[in-house]
Amino acid sequence: MKFSLLTLFFCPFIFAQTQYPKDDFRAPLDIPMQLSGNFGELRPNHFHAGFDLKTNQREGLSVHAIADGYVSRIKISTFGNGKCIYITHPNGYTSVYGHLQTAVGPIQDYVKKTHYKEKAYEIEMFLKPGELPVTKGQIIGLSGNTGSSEGPHLHFEIRDSKTEFVINPIFFGFDKNIKDTKKPTVSSVYVYPLDNSTVNQSKLPLLLNLALQKDGTYLASKVKANGKIGFGISAVDYDNVSFNKNGVFNVSTFFNGNQNYNYQFNTYSFDEMRYVNALIDYAKYKKSGQRVQKLFMKTPFALSIIKTDSLRGIVPVKPNLASTYRIEVSDYFGNLSSITVPIEYDAATPIVKAEPITSKYFIKVNKDSNFEKDNMSVFFPAGTFYDDFNLNFDVRNNRIYIHDDTVPVHSNFTITIKDDSYPEALRDKLFIGRNGSGYNGTIRKGDVFTAKSKVLGQFGLVLDTIAPTIKILKPIEDKWISDQKKIEFVINDSSSGIKSYNGYLNGKWILFEYENKTKKITHTFDESLLAEGANDLKIEVTDNVGNSAIFEAHFFRSQQK
Repeated sequence: MKFSLLTLFFCPFIFAQTQYPKDDFRAPLDIPMQLSGNFGELRPNHFHAGFDLKTNQREGLSVHAIADGYVSRIKISTFGNGKCIYITHPNGYTSVYGHLQTAVGPIQDYVKKTHYKEKAYEIEMFLKPGELPVTKGQIIGLSGNTGSSEGPHLHFEIRDSKTEFVINPIFFGFDKNIKDTKKPTVSSVYVYPLDNSTVNQSKLPLLLNLALQKDGTYLASKVKANGKIGFGISAVDYDNVSFNKNGVFNVSTFFNGNQNYNYQFNTYSFDEMRYVNALIDYAKYKKSGQRVQKLFMKTPFALSIIKTDSLRGIVPVKPNLASTYRIEVSDYFGNLSSITVPIEYDAATPIVKAEPITSKYFIKVNKDSNFEKDNMSVFFPAGTFYDDFNLNFDVRNNRIYIHDDTVPVHSNFTITIKDDSYPEALRDKLFIGRNGSGYNGTIRKGDVFTAKSKVLGQFGLVLDTIAPTIKILKPIEDKWISDQKKIEFVINDSSSGIKSYNGYLNGKWILFEYENKTKKITHTFDESLLAEGANDLKIEVTDNVGNSAIFEAHFFRSQQK
């Protein structure tokens, strides 16, 4: 995403108040709106792009178009939003409906036709305005649990049709569907010593004690520091009916009464999503699972929701000056939690030392870096990381060790391994795997292998000569199955992973739907594709290095009921 980092720095901290239509859209479900996830919630490697709407813990609820428009895009994926429909509306916005069990009516007819045209389950279609028009309230699909969903629900987004920026659905009148009188909960406040500073005689981050005051605000224990420091919080929000931990809407900080850092979850682009790893204390998250939202930037990063002063939220602690730092966390409805942190200068010798640095390699964020040893190397383009850091790098025992996954990676880096020890016949069965197995898309040129990754760790060549497995859940060989509505298989590959699968009925390609959570493929019988009497079924599954497995069965079917 292109914009100047200078846009981060301005005062006063005022967000542009775009006037969004409040009455154009109806709710996508007929049941009362309850959130299991809200806009901006912190997720692995991304901010949540919309609302997750509860569906009474089941699938099959009718999903409605929220306004007139046309189906502009349909995407069927084994991950992400699964089965997903996009509707573009005349008012300049696009609504998105994800994790569907199925589309319905003309939309489903279009989807099925495309599956068979492209002979693939994973498909993506971009449509013109006149192809699939819809009206407000029209049922477009049934709610489900497809893709990366962890339970039945409807993922619902609103985007700007021109820019494709996602926008908080709360602005479009859906606030009237949600009752919220609860303050956000700030469970912890951390203070970080920066640039060789000391906090309460520690060189390491510290958790501050919080005391509830009579006026409902919180007072943190005193910070005694010298040099530059920063703060971080763990915070969640609840509404009155959903009882789910949701993300907070607005965070503002003030140093001696002057606002110095702020972010509010209004709108952002998909290019910004991965900056969630820069916003949080990523190392703590990887070690403990706790997401601490940092209220400062050591190095500027281009997340447009952040507005800050020239110090990027960093607090300078100077001699002879007592200071006050305040954190305010609020939701869309104005419920606010406030924490005051008293700060004073202290030059006392640290008792808790910083962790020793043993690495002899150093990464500069804004410069390319290349490290090589023996037959292996790694290349980091400028901008791969968020902050400068000392990198642990080594090659031993046919493995390249590239730090560990407690440091977040923003964009791909490249691993190169040269190895001529394998015979030519096996080289196409090799891939660069992370931690001994995880597949990374690998390109081979002779005896040189390259792969890209967004996660640090140890990498090496992995040989995969084992074909995937195909297991039918209910045997059909030489059986009459006239009343059976569907057929299911579990397909799996223990090494490089499945690249493709195809099913054929009497020599013609048929659709099998894949569910990544169960590794199950399912075909629902279509009488028009079946023969009276004998039928032949064939399944072929191929992994990422070309190993294939085939399942064949002969069964009988009568269409005379």
